Amino acid sequence: MQSRRNFLRTTSALALGAGMVSKAGAAAVPEAPSQSSPKTQPPLAPASGRPYNPVVTLNGWSLPWRMNGGWKEFHLIAEPVVREIAPGMKANLWGYNGQSPGPTIECVEGDKVRFFVTNKLPEHTTVHWHGILLPNGMDGVGGLNQPQIPVGKTYVYEFEMKHAGTFMYHPHADEMVQMAMGMMGFIVVHPKNPKERVVDRDFVFLVNAYDIAPGGYTPKVNTMLDFNLWTWNSRAFPGIDHLVVRKNDRVRIRMGNLTMTNHPIHLHGHNFVVTGTDGGWIPRTAQWPEVTVDLPVGGLRAFEFVADAPGDWAFHCHKSHHTMNQMGHNVPTMIGVDQREVARRIINLVPDYMAMGERGMAEMGAMEMPLPENTLPMMSGQGPFGALEMGGMFTVFKVRDGLARNDYSDPGWYKHPSGTVAYEWTGATPQAERAPDVSPAPTGAVSVRKPGPHSQH
Repeated sequence: MQSRRNFLRTTSALALGAGMVSKAGAAAVPEAPSQSSPKTQPPLAPASGRPYNPVVTLNGWSLPWRMNGGWKEFHLIAEPVVREIAPGMKANLWGYNGQSPGPTIECVEGDKVRFFVTNKLPEHTTVHWHGILLPNGMDGVGGLNQPQIPVGKTYVYEFEMKHAGTFMYHPHADEMVQMAMGMMGFIVVHPKNPKERVVDRDFVFLVNAYDIAPGGYTPKVNTMLDFNLWTWNSRAFPGIDHLVVRKNDRVRIRMGNLTMTNHPIHLHGHNFVVTGTDGGWIPRTAQWPEVTVDLPVGGLRAFEFVADAPGDWAFHCHKSHHTMNQMGHNVPTMIGVDQREVARRIINLVPDYMAMGERGMAEMGAMEMPLPENTLPMMSGQGPFGALEMGGMFTVFKVRDGLARNDYSDPGWYKHPSGTVAYEWTGATPQAERAPDVSPAPTGAVSVRKPGPHSQH
């Protein structure tokens, strides 16, 4: 198992190797900002170039740029990173500019963009601009459209953003390994007219998944389907930040899926309409209403709604195993099994042993069990009424009166008006009404036809 210390030591050595680029070459490229905080950063207002309404990256940030002779220039560093999946667990991943996923790239329809990509990984890489219409030689498929970017080298991609929409970037080099290690990022191309498709709050995040053994730090890159950490922007509940909005804000949520399975994403308390895919914006006449949108593999979806219902609303993947952390998939079902005697014997040898599961798994959300270092409990998180019993792809959508326009700070738990919380019934239990028995009475012998051409009795 590779420890965090050894991983960082390897990272430092790679950084030195990549730093061998000449000073003249380094002076020609823009700075490469880095971000290590796992918290959601404020939206990046455009300081130059065309105006637009910026997005908010859930547990992430947007990459600054510079203007150079009419080109908007960005600098991505492909490198090993350490990402906090949730408090109490960190992972050795690969990403961009200090994080996995990498920073969100925001630009405007019609922008000429230039991307400097410096490789500080231990192997070659490329960048594919998923969904972007561009010259074939800029598409980023190693060996097909370009040479691989060697370790320590910087390559340049440049093209015009021809249409507005929601897109992604990720490698097309040793893809199984590099994407399993967390190499991906979001691209938002805003419309030329900043008054088009305006919303009050515009959230973006990528859906990704990892297989990291309890106590481990580095993903198992050969896993095909049996993942145990289902994450949004490489964060698992309770590490995923809440989405905070003002009551009656018009809200857009954009999501991209780079896992190995689809995800039915469900929002409580609101209806929405699906407004976009990675192919573009959906005409108003073709948009459809939903409360759950299926997010396909390699696809993006955007949906919009008015946040008119105050409260703390659950927002999650509706595959139940995707709202749990580091599950043991080979654990037998123990419901109905009396474990008292065997537990008594085991406790004599292992004092911390806890027999669980004979009445279901809900106790996992409230009980503190001894866990290996750097391991998340299967279910975690506390709400105003007790344990939330969730993990993975789950967070809270918070709608409040009186917030400032750009206030994304957590307002705390919702204060329910009197009489609006489910309560225990303490009166007499009413008798259930039963329908009268109207089945017909037997009327005589029953004729039975057995197999065969003429047999009847």
